[in-house]
Amino acid sequence: MCCFTIGGCASSGRLDDSPTTYAPEIYVVRPHDTLYTIAWQHNLDYRELAKWNNIGPDFRLAIGQVLVLHPPARPAAPLTALPPAPVVAAPSAPAQTAQPAVTPRVGKPIPLDDTPSAAMSATEPASAAAPAATAPVSAASHEPHSVAAVSTVGGVKWVWPTDRMSAPRPVPGGGVLLLGRLGQDVRAAGSGRVVYTGSGLRGYGNLIIIKHGDSLLSSYAHNRELLVHEGQDVAMGQVIAHMGTGPHQVCALYFEIRVNGKPTDPLRYLSADR
Repeated sequence: MCCFTIGGCASSGRLDDSPTTYAPEIYVVRPHDTLYTIAWQHNLDYRELAKWNNIGPDFRLAIGQVLVLHPPARPAAPLTALPPAPVVAAPSAPAQTAQPAVTPRVGKPIPLDDTPSAAMSATEPASAAAPAATAPVSAASHEPHSVAAVSTVGGVKWVWPTDRMSAPRPVPGGGVLLLGRLGQDVRAAGSGRVVYTGSGLRGYGNLIIIKHGDSLLSSYAHNRELLVHEGQDVAMGQVIAHMGTGPHQVCALYFEIRVNGKPTDPLRYLSADR
């Protein structure tokens, strides 16, 4: 089971199993690729990927099209010539002129025990008072939390994507493995639009990706059969597939949620009550 958990579902985003450790710079579009699957493979936000490659709102790609997988480099700021340093003439001796008589003013004497710093503080303006300390905002306060059988996170209502036989098993990379029975229902965890169906992503088997708004995507991997198609709107809890088996013939659903292209803990989106 450990082998299946790590090797069967975790995906490095590479298209092969080579030991290359550096991130690729470009990607050549292949048959059946979509903007969503390419972004999914490389943990990118599909909107950013489209922006970097000047792809229109229809997200249409052409086979053989070369995509860059990083933002364009910013042009260097132009160098500007520095103005020449001003030439300062040596000061000439001031002419001796008669000075008017000055009547000395008698001020308050400085006590003998006053220090220079004390005298300075009397003449310089007081520094601004330090702002009141504010409690740091914890990153956890922005994290979603499951609250009920149907939880609402990120403006989307979520339910469990399938019935499970045991506790969810976290998988390196951000998803969870939900063990079940062959052929049992797989449901849309939230309302949205299907943006991918197929088996073109290595390591995911028969896969469904659903878009929930602009920044949220959910995926359902290792299905035996798919019941929806790309472009179809689905409702929360709608049956979209039947559970299949992973590479090691274990009946399970591999489930992910991504925010702006990055995997996140899906258990934070799902109720703990089910």
